[in-house]
Amino acid sequence: MKDKDLKKGNEITPVTNNENVAQASMTIYDYEQKYVKRQNVRGAKIILKLIAAAIGVFLFACLFFVSMRIWELNEYAGYATAVVCVIVYILLFIVPLVKIFKSSYFIVNVNSYTAGKAKAHNKKVRCEIADKIIDLTAKVEGVGWYDSKIVGEMAIALKANDDKGVMRSLTALYTGSVKKSARDLIFKSSMKSAMYSALSQTSKIDAALVIVMNLQLIKDLVFLYGFRPSDAKLVKIFGRVLQNSLVAYGLGGMKIGNSIVKTMGDAVKGIPILGTAISVLVDSSVQGLTNGVLTAVMGYQTIKYLNQEYKLQEILDGIELEETEEELQETCAEIEKQLKGNKRTPQAA
Repeated sequence: MKDKDLKKGNEITPVTNNENVAQASMTIYDYEQKYVKRQNVRGAKIILKLIAAAIGVFLFACLFFVSMRIWELNEYAGYATAVVCVIVYILLFIVPLVKIFKSSYFIVNVNSYTAGKAKAHNKKVRCEIADKIIDLTAKVEGVGWYDSKIVGEMAIALKANDDKGVMRSLTALYTGSVKKSARDLIFKSSMKSAMYSALSQTSKIDAALVIVMNLQLIKDLVFLYGFRPSDAKLVKIFGRVLQNSLVAYGLGGMKIGNSIVKTMGDAVKGIPILGTAISVLVDSSVQGLTNGVLTAVMGYQTIKYLNQEYKLQEILDGIELEETEEELQETCAEIEKQLKGNKRTPQAA
């Protein structure tokens, strides 16, 4: 992203009067030059599906090997574990993935030809987000994600078909209560990832836990904001999920604690039981901390992309398009009218 204003702390900056004037003077060509990156939309969709498939295969392999390990110890326990793993795979991988993909997203990577349709699409998405937030606030007591006063103002604006009012309310939510709620979700998910990894002591379970926790966090953030990042951004986010799971798998096979214990010197010499205990504790704590931090990084990367794309659609909406389909149709109709009215009569010989 070329604009430095979009990089300030992964936050959405409220639009001021000066910024409104700047947006009004900005043309779609200025927007295209400043913000738009050339992307292969179809290629991004294909890569996204491939990365999602790779995550699914890796998770399936981890669960399969865990089931086989238990089956070797006890056949019936192995069958029971396999059934549980299938349920886990469906509920904690397939379902979140479908929900993420089915969520709406803003179209901000546009040019002068696609800007009109993108603005109409983005307006529809804003109304959908507002409707979801209003409905959730009304039906779920004590959810605590959104400022009820702002949600009330947004409901009035939505009913009055005041698109600018809806946008102002959404911006206020994203810079206030939603921002706080997102940080809480990231913290809780990171703590769970850290604690579960510290307790599992198995590389395959660690990797599976990281995948499940990361996807659940992405789904929760998408649900909180009401929209998902674009396909190009999801490629980077899902790539981070795959990377985190591979790191977790690699950490499970490393004896990190042993090397640290050796540096403790005489403190554990001659006390092998204490030395072993310290080794296990350091192994698990370092691995848990690593997986927790990686989950937090992935979470903040997700909200960064969400905030960036919301800000861009806000800027795009403030731009007056110089050429629209309606104006083009009117011009063509006028040309046709003039040609029909000015037909030349044959000249006399």
